[in-house]
Amino acid sequence: MKSTRYIRFTTFTIALIGMVVAGCKEDFLTEKPLTTLTTDVYYSTEAGFEDLVRSCYPLLRNIHQARTLVLNGTDIFSQTGFSDPKFATLSTSALEHYDVRLNATLPDLQTLWTLLYAEIARTNTVVSRADGITTMTADAKAVRVSEAKFLRALAYFYLVQQWGDVPMPLTETVSPSKDAKRVASADVYKQILADLVDAEAKLPVTASNYGRVTKGAVQFLLSRVYLTRGWNFNNALGGSAADFDLALQYADKIIDAYPLATTYSALFPTRSENPLKQYTGAQNDKNAEIVFAVQYNSDVLTNKTDIAFTQDAAGGNNLHSVFGGSGDSYPGTKGRTTDYNRYQPIHVTNPAMYRLFDPENDSRYDLNFVEVGYALLPVAGFKPLPVVNPNLKIDIKAGDTVVYFRPWNKPAVALADRGIDLGGKKNYSVVNVEEYSGGYGFVNGSAVNVSGFPGDQPLMWKFWQPGIAYGDAFGTFNEAIFRSAEAYLIAAEAIVKGAKGGKLGGAEVYYNKVLDRALVKKGTDPQCAKSPENVKSLEAVSYRATSANITIDLILDERARELMGEYSRWFDLKRTGKLVERVKKYNPWAAKSASISDKHNLRPIPQGEIDLSYPAMPQNPGY
Repeated sequence: MKSTRYIRFTTFTIALIGMVVAGCKEDFLTEKPLTTLTTDVYYSTEAGFEDLVRSCYPLLRNIHQARTLVLNGTDIFSQTGFSDPKFATLSTSALEHYDVRLNATLPDLQTLWTLLYAEIARTNTVVSRADGITTMTADAKAVRVSEAKFLRALAYFYLVQQWGDVPMPLTETVSPSKDAKRVASADVYKQILADLVDAEAKLPVTASNYGRVTKGAVQFLLSRVYLTRGWNFNNALGGSAADFDLALQYADKIIDAYPLATTYSALFPTRSENPLKQYTGAQNDKNAEIVFAVQYNSDVLTNKTDIAFTQDAAGGNNLHSVFGGSGDSYPGTKGRTTDYNRYQPIHVTNPAMYRLFDPENDSRYDLNFVEVGYALLPVAGFKPLPVVNPNLKIDIKAGDTVVYFRPWNKPAVALADRGIDLGGKKNYSVVNVEEYSGGYGFVNGSAVNVSGFPGDQPLMWKFWQPGIAYGDAFGTFNEAIFRSAEAYLIAAEAIVKGAKGGKLGGAEVYYNKVLDRALVKKGTDPQCAKSPENVKSLEAVSYRATSANITIDLILDERARELMGEYSRWFDLKRTGKLVERVKKYNPWAAKSASISDKHNLRPIPQGEIDLSYPAMPQNPGY
C-alpha cells in the first residue's frame, strides 16, 4: 500500500531498524545502537542486512497482541463491559453486537491494518535490498530473504482474510504516494503461495537461531492457506478442490515432523490453581509440538513489543492478563498481586464454551479454567451477600475455598449444595454455568463478596504464568502460533471437504488423535452438551468422531476446545462459512443484538486509509 500513512510508518521503521530491540530470543536479536550510519550504507553490508531481517520479527508481538478482531465477536469470546446480555441495555463492544458501530472508524481495525502493513514494509525492504548485498554467500542470503517472504505472506494472509481485496505492495516504498489500489483476493493468494513455495525450498529444517522461520513453519502456513483457499469464499479466492488435497499433504508433513506433546498441559506454563501452593520452578516453552511461536524472554529490557509502537507500555507476553474472570476480589484476597495476576475482561469466555467440554474426562477443561477460588488471607466475621440472612457471619481461614464453579453437567440443584449466601450449607459460593454473568456484575447474588467485582465466572487460566510481575503484560512464555495439533484438525477438515490420501486414514482418525491426547482416560467417550447455547439443558452428546458423524461443526467444536484463545477463531468461522450461524447461536451479545449478517464476513476498510488514499479506496459492501 502506498498511502501517506503507510509511508510514514515505513520511513520511521527504516530509521529505527539499527536501534530496535528485536522480538525473539536474545541469541539472535540484540540491541545494536548505530547512530552514525545511513541506511543505504549500513544495509549494503552483511551485518546491516542481518539487522534488517531481525527487524521483521518484533512486530509479531504487536500483531498477535492485537487479537480483538480474531477472538471477539465469535462463538467463543466476547468483551463484556459492565452489563449482561440478559439485561435491557447493550453497552459493550461493536465487535460483539455487529451493529452500526462496527464501521470504518473502529480503532481496532486501524490498529491491525497498520501493524500488518508495517510488517509488509519491513519485509519488502529486505526483499528489495537483497540484490545489493554482495558480501554474503548466496545460500545464506536466500535463507534470510525466505524468512522475510514467509513473514510477508503471513501478514498478507491475515489481511486478505479480514478485508478481502487489499493493496499489495511488493517492493520497498521510498517516496510518498497516495496510490492505494486494492488487489483482487485471488491475486493476493497467488502471491502468498508464491512467497511460501519459494521459501519452503530454501529454508532449513532447523533454524540457525531458535525462533527464526523454518521449513516447517512455511509448510504449516501452506496447509492453512491451501485449506482456506479451497473453501473459496464468495468464489473470490481462486480456490478449487485440489487445494484441499494440498492442505492435507502439507498437514501430513507437519504431523511427521512435529510430534504431539504427551499431555496438553505440557504446552503451557506449569502452575497450581492454589496460589498458596504455587509452582516456582523453571518453565519450558520449547515443546517439540510447536512449529512456530512469537518469542519472549526474561530480560525486561528486551521483552517489549516493537519500539515503533506504543501500546505495550509494560513489555512482555500479555496472554495471562486479558481473558476475564477475576481473583482479586475473592474473600481473603491480598489485593492486586501476582497470586491470581491481572485479568481484564477483554476476551471473556461465552457460557456455551464451558459446555463444549466433558468436565471430568477432558483434561483441557481443568487446565483452561479455574474451578475453585481460594482465600489467601484469613477473614474474621465475613458477611456474605445479604440474600437470605443479612446478619450471617462466617470466619474464613487462609486456604479455604471461597467460590466453586460447578461443571455444567453437575449443577447444584439441592439447597444443601449451594452457599450460605443463598440459604445453603456451604461456606463458599457455588455458581452454576447458567449464572455466569460473562464479566463484572452480580449474578443472582451468588458471589461471596461485597466488593462489586465478584468472581462470577471462572478465570480463563490457559496461559497464566506464575512468578511474573503483576500487570497487563510481563509474561516471558512464548506464544505458540502454529502447533501440530492444529495440523491434525486441518487434515480432518480437508478430508471432510474431499481430500484423498491421508497418511493416517479418514478424517475421524486425525480428529481423534487430538482428542485422545486430551482425555484423562484414553479411548473413552467424552460427553459435551448437546445444546451448548441452552445453559440450563443437561442433555449430552458424544464428541468422539466416527466416519459417520464427523462434520465441519464437530471439527469446529474440537478446534474451540484445543485452540481456545489462540490466534485463529474468527478465521476458522469465516473460512468455513459458519461465522453468522455460530455467532448467532453461541454469542449471547450477538444473539440479543440480532445484527450480524453476511456482510460481516469482511471487515470495513479503516476510514483513515480511505481518507489518505487518492483516488479513494472503495469500501467493502454494506459499510
